[in-house]
Amino acid sequence: MSFEDAAPGTEGSHYALSFIRTAGIRSGHDVLVYGATGAIGSAAVQLLKHRGATVTAVCDGAHLELLKGLGADRAVDCTAQDFTRDEQSYDAVFDAVGKSTFGRCRRLLKPGGTYLSSELGPWWQNVLLPFVTPLFRGRKVKFPLPKQDQEIWRHLRDLLESGEFRPVIDRRYPLEQIVDAYRYVETGRKIGNVVITVVAPDSP
Repeated sequence: MSFEDAAPGTEGSHYALSFIRTAGIRSGHDVLVYGATGAIGSAAVQLLKHRGATVTAVCDGAHLELLKGLGADRAVDCTAQDFTRDEQSYDAVFDAVGKSTFGRCRRLLKPGGTYLSSELGPWWQNVLLPFVTPLFRGRKVKFPLPKQDQEIWRHLRDLLESGEFRPVIDRRYPLEQIVDAYRYVETGRKIGNVVITVVAPDSP
């Protein structure tokens, strides 16, 4: 793989992997991923399938086929229906874009199920609730701090080499257009990753 293709394989994926491991996801678990077309979400779909989970992916309706191509068992259009009203229940709900709350998603969880979010949440609730929800011995919140060590990089390398994981790349910008790249990312419309291409200067 080129550096351009390999580099985004180490970004959203290590966050997704940390959340999956913290939730204890294993083969046969049902997992919902909200924001499944982002860098973290698109990696989570693939890594969950590698673990043998059954994945429901939630995104804008224009990208349902992309998610099915990544391995999602079911894709839900969040612009056509409120995913929190889904009749199915899950062992884990993973908000990969931080735009929901435990309160809204609690009904989706099976007894003992886990809610995870990539963001702090209103009033930092996703940092506080992991200390409170276990006291009630029911549905709980977890907010892992991603690790970065050689074991994680070796694991992701092996998945990249085997073809079981491929980072989704939306656009590529040369370094001199990095401002345009940031502006595009800030629109909230990007799919997967945006790559900045750095070309080495000619040798003297």
